[in-house]
Formats: sequence, structure tokens, C-alpha cells
Amino acid sequence: MTLIALCSLKGSPGVTTATLALAARWPAKQEPVVVECDPAGGDLLARFRLDMAPGLVSLAASARRSREEGMELLRQHTQLLPGGLPVVAGPPGAEQSRAALGELLHARASVLQTAARRPRTVIVADCGRIEPNSPTLPLVRAADALVLLARARDDALAHVAARIETVIRWSETACFLLVGDGYPTGEVADTLGLRIMGRIPDDPKGAGALCGRPARHSGPDRSALGRAMAKIAPRIALQARRKPAVLESSMVPLSNQQTFRASSDHGPMSGPINGAPQK
Repeated sequence: MTLIALCSLKGSPGVTTATLALAARWPAKQEPVVVECDPAGGDLLARFRLDMAPGLVSLAASARRSREEGMELLRQHTQLLPGGLPVVAGPPGAEQSRAALGELLHARASVLQTAARRPRTVIVADCGRIEPNSPTLPLVRAADALVLLARARDDALAHVAARIETVIRWSETACFLLVGDGYPTGEVADTLGLRIMGRIPDDPKGAGALCGRPARHSGPDRSALGRAMAKIAPRIALQARRKPAVLESSMVPLSNQQTFRASSDHGPMSGPINGAPQK
């Protein structure tokens, strides 16, 4: 009985990969279904060589006329990844994707919410990069937990800082996942006043293994991504059940002179976080 929305504010930090990993590592008492709602177009069709239909387009068309609703309707438009994870794949083109999302979330916004209310069901929605005019905003606002991904680098964090008040207006359940190397998690949380659920590595092979794609030395239990998401998924599940405002009530102001000391696999780094990306 859970609806989770994942998105980013800037760039491509790997929302689709994180969505798949989160669903694959979701606590066993619930059954996850991934719905690809990226307005820029989906990746799953090409990544896993799925059929064009069924998918998001057919779901949007059926939602207009079908008497069925919720999970019964949703399951008719899923395909299975090699590991058995059910997905509703989005079309690869932005125009077709935005049209389908407009129909699905405007004409009958309750389809995914109704499906998510079914016992033991969790809908994990890949919303891509979110914008103020995004067609996925109704879904973001309705989610039991909104999970935003960002790289822990100056340019990405500057965009987070600039838009954090907008994010809070979208959802009181907003929380963050950091991706890859960069500033330490605790330092980012303290400086920006964010609730951070954890950090995931760049591990595309591990993401494939989590969904059943064969990979040497990257099985679901052995991959870095799998191990990280196995710890993070229960935290997000708990957050969705509690539905509190997870961001601090008083945000820490971001000084233009604020600096971090951070370390990565490539050694220490430091730099200012300010209102504009560094070039």
C-alpha cells in the first residue's frame, strides 16, 4: 500500500537505475511494480529489449475507457524483466511519453494511487528529472515518499539548494539519495539541512544483476549497488509508512562562502557551494 516517486532536479544521476535497484531490494513483505514515468522518455525498452506494448502508452489509453482500475488494470500493462520484476515501460520518445503521462495523470490520476492502496503492493515510479511544469507533478505530490537523487558535487548541490523550498512545497515526504563520490553524506546533510536516506555507488552492472541480467562477479547480493540498496530500501519503506516531514523544519541557510572538505576514490577535494553551477 505504498507509492514511491524517484526523480532528480538536475542532470542524469541515474534515476532509472536507482528505481530498479530500489524495487529489486524492496522488503519482502510487499510486491513492487516499477512504472516508468519519465517525461523525457523511457530507457527500459532499449535497456532490456522489451516489447513496445504493453506499457505506459497502453495503460494511459486503457485508463480512459476501462471499467477496471487499480492493480487489476496496471498488471495488464506490465512486462517482466529477466529477474521477474514487473515494469510498466515508458516510450523512448519525449513527445509520446508526455502525452501518455498527461492522459494518465490528468484524466485519471487515481490509477497509480488506487493500485498502490492494494495490500502488499508498492508502486515505484521513475519520474526522471522534475521541473515546475512537469506532467508528473500530480504523482510527485501524491507519493507516500518522494526520493530525490543528486550527485554530491558543487554543481548538483547548488541546484538542490536553489530549489529546496520548491521541493518542500511539492511534498512533505521529500528525502534524498546521494549518488557516487563527492562530499561526505553527513556534511551535505548538515550544510543543506537535508534528510538523506543513504548513498548509492555508480554500478550499472550491479543494477542489471539486480533485475536478472547475467553479470560475472555482480550478483544481486555481491554488487555494491545491491548491498547499498538493501540497507536503504527498508529506510524508505519506513519513511513512507510514517509520512512525516522529513526535511528539517528550519533549513540551514546556504552561504555563498560555504565550503566542504570531501574525499573520494580520487583523493580529497574542496570547493564552494553557491547558487550557480561551477563551469
